[in-house]
Amino acid sequence: MAVSLTELLGCLDKLLEPSRYSDYCPNGLQVEGRPGVARLVSGVSACQALVEAAIDHGADALLVHHGYFWKGEDPCLRGIKQRRIARLLEHGISLLAYHLPLDQHPDLGNNARLGDLLGLRASGNLGDGDRECIGLVGDLQPTMSGLEFSERLAQVLGRRPLHIPAQRPLARLAWCTGAGQGFIECAAARGVDGYLTGEVSEQTVHLAREYGIHFFAAGHHATERYGVQAVGDYLARTLPLEHRFIDIDNPA
Repeated sequence: MAVSLTELLGCLDKLLEPSRYSDYCPNGLQVEGRPGVARLVSGVSACQALVEAAIDHGADALLVHHGYFWKGEDPCLRGIKQRRIARLLEHGISLLAYHLPLDQHPDLGNNARLGDLLGLRASGNLGDGDRECIGLVGDLQPTMSGLEFSERLAQVLGRRPLHIPAQRPLARLAWCTGAGQGFIECAAARGVDGYLTGEVSEQTVHLAREYGIHFFAAGHHATERYGVQAVGDYLARTLPLEHRFIDIDNPA
């Protein structure tokens, strides 16, 4: 039971439409391995620990959200980057990475899956026509306090979020997984009661307080574990391959 690497890439191109995005990294095949794929491993970031776990699992391909070759990065293959890529090549493992396409897929993306897990009913996009301001806006059912929603986050994600409280109940929420703290002003412009993302910056706290909205930073890794799993599971249902998600813990 296996699929060709070419067919796998074609399926991902059709599903995630990477050509639609102007991204910070190349989306798609970043490191080419063997021509057939029977075992697919997925994970959030292509760190050394995930590469080694994929090798141990006998993977033919590794599907990640955070791959290599980011804009502004030193292009030389040395040090950590050389060691990671050398291990992939040594074992014939292809690296497939999808960044913004994996955030934005309407059903399987990070934002969509996080919303589903938290019981958020998406009703629109955070950017409201601005493609640079990614994320979703939706309703929380039932309406709850900021403290109650913080507890829900802790239960679903397995980690307690940073919560900057506001003096209002939570009925309408905007969210963007990962490093989306810079979109808090987009969220405030949509008239929401709160904004959820992965990370926080110093100025984010002041903006949340001055806009009078709840802010939740639930972890970059913790909020972006679900899209790549969903895509991997979809591929296993659609193509003749096995899929396993491997979570390399990261508290950030």
